[in-house]
Formats: sequence, C-alpha cells, structure tokens
Amino acid sequence: MRHGVAGRKLGRNTSQRRALARGLITELFRYDRISTTEAKARFMRSQAEHLITTAKRGLAEGGNAVHARRLAARVIFDPDVTKRLFDEVAPRFVERPGGYTRLIKVGPRYGDGAPMAVLELVERGADERAKKEEKAKEKKPKAAAKPDKSKEKAPKASVKSDKGKEQGSKATGRPEKGKEKVSKTSGRSEKGKS
Repeated sequence: MRHGVAGRKLGRNTSQRRALARGLITELFRYDRISTTEAKARFMRSQAEHLITTAKRGLAEGGNAVHARRLAARVIFDPDVTKRLFDEVAPRFVERPGGYTRLIKVGPRYGDGAPMAVLELVERGADERAKKEEKAKEKKPKAAAKPDKSKEKAPKASVKSDKGKEQGSKATGRPEKGKEKVSKTSGRSEKGKS
C-alpha cells in the first residue's frame, strides 16, 4: 500500500516524468494557458509556480539574475521561453505572494473519458488584453454590416448529357461508363473498365 507516499507517477518512469513536466512547463510559459489532463496539471503546477518564484527572486533588488536564469534554463526547453519568463511573466507577479496559476476543470476527454483541465497563469499579459480589446472592436462593425443573402445565387444543378446520365463526377473521380480511361501505371487505355 502507498500510505503517505507523495507525488504522482502518471504511469511513467522517472526520466519520462521529468521530460513530461518540462514540456508542460515550457508550453505553459509560452502560451500562458494549456489544456491537459487534470492529473498532469496538478503534477506540474507546483513546479511551474516555483520557477516563477525563482525568476522573481532573480529580478528582485540584490537577487542573482544569472543564477536564476540558469536554474530556469535547466527546466525550460526553449531559451526564448526562458527569456519570456524573466521579461514578461515574472514581472506580472511581483506584487503577488504566490498562487500564480489557475486550474479550471473542463470535463472528460471525448476519446477515453480522462478528466481534462485548463491550467493558466492568473495574471494576463498586456498583449492578451490588447488582443481581447481588438476582437471586441472588430465584432461591433461586423454586426452592423450584414450581407444581403437574397442576392446570393442558388447552387447549380449537375450537368446532364442528352442520354440523361450525369457526366463524370468530380467528387468520386470515376469516369462515365463507355469512356476511355488511361491507366496511370501502364499508359494503356482501358475501355469501359471501372
């Protein structure tokens, strides 16, 4: 029995667990929001918050920024994401003493029923706020200028030959009966074969 044993194994060995956590943390700091299973989100959440705290300490007055960046680079795969952590993400949380992430349960996954969750950073970046404002401004003019649907033409009926049969269908790619078909492999014509 596993009484009092902390941590999650997630059906993986140690190296796979570490790689999974590093990948999830990298993507969280890249996009500020990720969707994953609830167990994986809970597993990597504390590590992500610890990295934000490390970055805050490195940026603080008298903090060792170089050491903090190297500690973060040990975990984060992409150097650009490490730079983003120190330049954009950590400064957002200077006044916040902890609790940098939010876990939102979104229901079961369609394929296997695994409980899914969205893990996001609590403080949104300025660029995300600007995008939301732009989208709100774009929606207002679109609602005012609705296109007139009465002018649109109805779809055309299929063209029929004088025998009453439809000509070769583009959807199926099959030629009409009685027409010649050139074989792609041999280059010979195959008459009437379908």
